[in-house]
Amino acid sequence: MKKHRTTENSNENSQLLDEWSSMEIVQFMNQEDAGVANAVKEALTTIALAVDGIVDRWKQGGRIFVIGAGTSGRLGVVDAVELGPTFSIEQDRWTGILAGGYDAMWTSLEETEDDEQLIQSTLDNHAFSAKDVLIGVTASGSTPFVLAAIHYGKEKNGLTIGISNNENTMLSSICDYGIEAITGPEVIRGSTRLKAGTAQKMVLNMLSTAAMVRLGKVYRNEMVDMKLINNKLVHRAIQTLMNATGLSETEAAHTLKENNDNLKVSIFRVLTGGTMEESLHYLEMAEGHIKKAIQFYFQKN
Repeated sequence: MKKHRTTENSNENSQLLDEWSSMEIVQFMNQEDAGVANAVKEALTTIALAVDGIVDRWKQGGRIFVIGAGTSGRLGVVDAVELGPTFSIEQDRWTGILAGGYDAMWTSLEETEDDEQLIQSTLDNHAFSAKDVLIGVTASGSTPFVLAAIHYGKEKNGLTIGISNNENTMLSSICDYGIEAITGPEVIRGSTRLKAGTAQKMVLNMLSTAAMVRLGKVYRNEMVDMKLINNKLVHRAIQTLMNATGLSETEAAHTLKENNDNLKVSIFRVLTGGTMEESLHYLEMAEGHIKKAIQFYFQKN
């Protein structure tokens, strides 16, 4: 017998949805979305523990795989692909795997959410190991594609994290960390690309962003491990260096170029007066954290 899912309930407050004006529809959707942040808030303790687990596995050389079907899988892919240019992580360190593969990103292939064999062979191809992390995302908490991935991850002794939008889901019951953001009935019954999808995006943002901050890829609240692959990112790096050190725009641009476009090294050298070699040494000691590296430098000098 299937467990009751609140995401499949009919929303009593939108029974006359098909009679409303455009303004009435969007006002109601906005009102419903206002509760999503509170649903995520209830899961913050588990989210934080999951971040700690991700950071621990990352430091062991582990990789993160985000698994999902439909909207949930697409959200995982969107979050994963942003991390390379934003935090300069290797392409294979945080990977989104969508049921149905590349085509499913652009075309609805709903039947693939039941393909348990495909996800197992996909993870085999990635040589998933005990150092790695699986994040399964499914509003219902019962999508076979995701559950099969989590079972596979547990067999390999990997860290398993589940994100769902119902209470006491099957996904949560088999994960090391079961994150449940209970968003309730949707504006249109069962359309979990709405509130459930919004909550999933918020949780994925928290997991990846908090992990990257913990791993030293942020100084104060500035991105300092960006790949400077376009003019926007170069300008952002110059502005970050200006904000961190008080340099003028011209000075910051020159300093960045002088340090091979390495923003962390540039900040360290301006704030300490240290050499390139010292900056690399102390940043390595501090596992990439600029503030800690500066502290180590002044303790020794």
